[in-house]
Amino acid sequence: MTAGFTPALGHAALSGFYDPAIALLTRERTWRARLLDQVDPRSEETVIDLGCGTGSFAVSLARRAPDARIIGLDPDGDILKRAAAKADAAGRTVRFVQGYARDVAELLGEGVADKVVSSLVFHQLPMEEKRSGLSSSWRALRSGGTLHIADYGRQTGAMRALFRIVQTLDGYENTQPNADGALPILIAEAGFVGVSEVAVLPTLTGAIGFYRATRP
Repeated sequence: MTAGFTPALGHAALSGFYDPAIALLTRERTWRARLLDQVDPRSEETVIDLGCGTGSFAVSLARRAPDARIIGLDPDGDILKRAAAKADAAGRTVRFVQGYARDVAELLGEGVADKVVSSLVFHQLPMEEKRSGLSSSWRALRSGGTLHIADYGRQTGAMRALFRIVQTLDGYENTQPNADGALPILIAEAGFVGVSEVAVLPTLTGAIGFYRATRP
């Protein structure tokens, strides 16, 4: 943990290796493409990328829907500098804001977003931060807005053993609830409806689940 949050790859010194590590260990191209299709950003929509990291997915959203308002939120200032540089290099407009998941509604406004998306973030958060991040995401969404998450979910069989790589980096206490299947339960407890796990992708670091839910 650094400055109250878990940095990319668990340690600030490893942040520069985040992009190649994610590409190698998580079948990044496959899950990002699947999540992008799931989110399906449209012109004039406001889409918040919660825990945007180095900005790869935020830039992909901006490429898919150039007229959408894409906002990336992350507590790591160093990572956000990398994200802004990546967006500039791609010639895409993305607004990056420094902040925690729990503060998304306060920082960006209540009922402002059509979609909130998060990838490989919630498994890193302490249980209370998972709850507060989902609750704040609910408030940031308009009625009928949708939540989209790609993250490590329930781990079974060989996937549970592989997931120990992630747990070693990000800590057992924060990651174990995800491995036990808590994420869809927490999403529903935050007030979302229609919570569904739409797909599961096995990777070298465990199974990544794709979740969708709606703010009524």
